[in-house]
Amino acid sequence: MLKQLKIMRETPTKAYLSFSLRVIEQCFSEVPSCALKLSPCKDPAMKDSIDALGTLRNGAKEVTLLVVIRSSGEPRFVREALNALMRFGASKQSSYGLFVAPYISDEGAAMLSSQNVGYVDLSGNCRISTQGIFIRQEGRPNLFAKKRDLRSLYSPKAERVLRALLVEPKRLWKVKDISEVAAVSLGQVSNVKKLLDAREWLSEREGGFGLEAPEKLLSEWAANYRFTRHKSFEFYSDEATSSIEQSLAESRGGATLGVLTGFSAAARLSPMVRYKKVSAFVRQSASTVASNLGLKPVTSGGNVQLIEPYDNGVFLGVRFLAGLEIVSPVQTYLDLRSIAGRGEEAAEAVLREVLKPSW
Repeated sequence: MLKQLKIMRETPTKAYLSFSLRVIEQCFSEVPSCALKLSPCKDPAMKDSIDALGTLRNGAKEVTLLVVIRSSGEPRFVREALNALMRFGASKQSSYGLFVAPYISDEGAAMLSSQNVGYVDLSGNCRISTQGIFIRQEGRPNLFAKKRDLRSLYSPKAERVLRALLVEPKRLWKVKDISEVAAVSLGQVSNVKKLLDAREWLSEREGGFGLEAPEKLLSEWAANYRFTRHKSFEFYSDEATSSIEQSLAESRGGATLGVLTGFSAAARLSPMVRYKKVSAFVRQSASTVASNLGLKPVTSGGNVQLIEPYDNGVFLGVRFLAGLEIVSPVQTYLDLRSIAGRGEEAAEAVLREVLKPSW
């Protein structure tokens, strides 16, 4: 059954429309006093924008339902639906707009509620308020949660595009320019741009497109970032933390053994906590770097963490501070967020003192 539903979501055919109408009817069936009739919209003037029309009776009260069905519940699709609904009279007392999508984002739901437009997702979660009827259903497992969307946006190559945008948040980009900076294909950039456009986190301006909502992007990325995808190795050294960091991240002949991250990077960006463990991404194998520095491998209790990244995108935007190479503030923030407690506190300091002022 789930496979069948996915096909309906991806291909908005008559079957998708029919299934959507059944979900709406199921929501109203929770109110015995309601009498609902729904059918596909056949009005030539409306059918390009309105997908279904209905008559809802509750006792002596009657209202016309205007139903818009879309493949996504992200803000851009919601805004387009709202425009269509207002154009065809959903704001009139005798009409009520209803938006349907496989999955509706929190931001999309808030936009709809603010305009007194109801919504239903294809798992039966809904909010409907009209003619003395109030139906709210939450918490049903979402069969259409945006997992595929998130996998596309937070895949290694896509993350390179996100880093480029966040490292230079005020820059106006062309697809070709960001492709070159992030070292990904034009198609990859276009795909990421499409997903961010749907969330309304980008804006088109004269000269290119730019990041409109950096904090929202970074917040969602942090929620989907998994530090455990990297290969992390523990080592021990008798040397002081500062000496280890200098040996790792100080440029020698134009190259470094490692690029500081975590608390080691935060100490150069926004120092606020003491720490005893050095953390660095390495461009060679961790064992090779450890051998060069005379580090002893340990299974626990180490004071040096060498990380082999799952993608070299982590090195985008690296900078030298106090003579040491560190990852970008964006990468620092992501890595700190993966450390419960003090790491989260340090991440918030980087966000507050470094990232937000750059936006």
